[in-house]
Order: sequence, then C-alpha cells, then structure tokens
Amino acid sequence: MKIGLIGFGSIGREVHARLSQEPEFSFCALTRSAIVDAPKNLRQFHDRDPFLATAPDLVVECAGHSAVVDHAEALLLSGCPLLIASLGSLADAALSARLTAAAKTAGARLIYPSGAIGALDVLRAVAAEGSVEVRYTGTKPPSAWVGSPAENLCDLSALTQPCKFFSGTAREAAKGFPKNANVVAALALAGPGFDAVQVDLVADPASRGNTHSYMVTSAACVYDFRIENAPSPSNPRTSLTTILSIVESIRAFSHI
Repeated sequence: MKIGLIGFGSIGREVHARLSQEPEFSFCALTRSAIVDAPKNLRQFHDRDPFLATAPDLVVECAGHSAVVDHAEALLLSGCPLLIASLGSLADAALSARLTAAAKTAGARLIYPSGAIGALDVLRAVAAEGSVEVRYTGTKPPSAWVGSPAENLCDLSALTQPCKFFSGTAREAAKGFPKNANVVAALALAGPGFDAVQVDLVADPASRGNTHSYMVTSAACVYDFRIENAPSPSNPRTSLTTILSIVESIRAFSHI
C-alpha cells in the first residue's frame, strides 16, 4: 500500500517510523523544502503533480491548516482518499463545504481520525438521534501552550495555579488555537457542530500531560470522558495518541 504524506514534521516522522518497516507499506512525502535527515526509504516531492503521479492509495495530511487549504480539494477531486489530521481547519465552513463537495464529486473518501480523544462513536450515535450538548475542557502544561495566543492571556512562565485562558465555541477555539485545538474539531465533527460545542482551555503547571475531558448530555445518555495523554516525544503540543490514532486509521484503511 502506497502512503503519501503531506508534511514530514513530528507527526509525519512518527507515522513513517511506525509503519515503514512493515512490508505492505511504502511512503512518499510532499513537503515545501528538502527534508533534513530524510529516511532512505522515503521519496520526496515538492510539487503536488509528481507526488500524485505516484498514485498513492491514501494521502495523509499532517502539515497543518495551510496544507489543507493548499492541497486537500485538489487531492480529493483527483479521486485520492485523504486523511486529514488538522481537523481544526474544518472550522472554516466554506473550506469544509468545498472538501465535502469535492469528495462527493470524485467519489473519494475523506477520513477524520479520532486523534487525541475517544468515545466519538457514542457521540456520533447520539448526535444523529437528536439534540446533544457537549462541553469540553483541554488542560496542558504551560510549555505546551508556548507559541500560541495563550502567551498573551496569562504568564505561562510564572503560573503556580491552573489558568483558564479561553472559553468559547469549538469554532472559536479551532481558529484561535489551530496548533492545539484539533480535538475540539473532532468533537464538533462527530457531534453537534462547531458552533454548539462549548470549550474551555487551561494551562496547568501541575499537569503531567495533555488532558482532554468532555461531557455529553442527550436524551439517549449522559456521559463523561477523560483521557490524560503523554505528549509526543518530539512535540509537547501533540498527544502521542494522536499519532497512534493516525497509524491505526491507516491500518484500518489498508484492510478495507
């Protein structure tokens, strides 16, 4: 199975490292510039057309929101199945509509991994049945919020107590914190939508990892979900389970 990666940062490298040793998988990558210390078994491309000419069985986007804007629609219109890791990009309603239409037009699969969260099958089921309320809280150590707008909302280097620096909708969170808020997008896509999911974001100096918790209230059930994820060794903003979820999604696709 030929896997095309868009981007080869921390997520792309981890996915490649976990699957490239399995004989059924081969990889190529589309990147803006040459990859430093690129694995020998990875073909590199800097333009989309020759990348697509390799006829990948699945393309995995793991390069951030701009990569979704730049490449996703064209990939889907070519008929190529696409897994999007940067789910927060779909908070842009116009972009989301274009991608859905492109996938439908070309008969291409558009895949959303669960990422760092779980129990989305239950949320998807109760949301399809009727009204549902979702409240999410994302808690990470201050270092995981460095480089985000949180730096302007609290003194990350001096925190001694948890600081809730954002409260709003999933759409606002995904747009305001694109490198940290893909989980809220996963909840919105599985549940009542970007404008209905309520979000709190917290920096906690006592946090040992990236903690995601949410409560669902519906006529069918009420449930709480909480997961404390170890961060990726190469990027504290990314939960290790995000990488594992993408790997599992690729394996599941390969068995269809």
